[in-house]
Amino acid sequence: MTFQLVEHPLVQHYLTRLRDRDTPPDQFREFSDRIITLLLYEATRDLRSRIFPIQTPLEETDGHTIADRVVAVPILRAGLGLLGPVLELLPEVTVGYIGLERDERTAVASRYYVKLPPDIRGKTVMILDPMLATGGTARKAVEILKEYQPASVRLVCVVAAPEGIAALEEAYPDVMVFAAARDRQLNGQKYIMPGLGDYGDRLFGT
Repeated sequence: MTFQLVEHPLVQHYLTRLRDRDTPPDQFREFSDRIITLLLYEATRDLRSRIFPIQTPLEETDGHTIADRVVAVPILRAGLGLLGPVLELLPEVTVGYIGLERDERTAVASRYYVKLPPDIRGKTVMILDPMLATGGTARKAVEILKEYQPASVRLVCVVAAPEGIAALEEAYPDVMVFAAARDRQLNGQKYIMPGLGDYGDRLFGT
């Protein structure tokens, strides 16, 4: 598995704002959009492009367009907060949704909702889930998506715990993970430390 820690100063700036417990929901959503936009630059760096001729006001030159087709799959519900920048930046992106519920005792995730585009085969799938904690949810999401034979699967998250990284790498070594932080550990309740709290609650003010 490729784990890429995005250490850009702007990423760290917005990550700090997300970690701050005093950041209100409206600002949390704003900073979430900004950090995901920055993470997307790295997560899409290897997408293939197609060259074609265009006419500038002065002469003809080569233009570029994204050739790889991307399917964005937010994990409900917190992953919805990561979707906006993807829709704004990526051309012709399609969107699927996966709802997973984690057993708090076993950390095993089970599906309660799956709605995916019919044409995932051969495409680049980008899972959107802000927290990689135990890895149970990520592993289940990848398992579901692998059934559709995508060209590649990558996960975009804000913070990741070493336990989740290891679990995902063991199960799916071909998955790429892009994160703003590799945090210290999980605590006894499986929360990421130092973390930033419940992403969904802070995003939606619940």
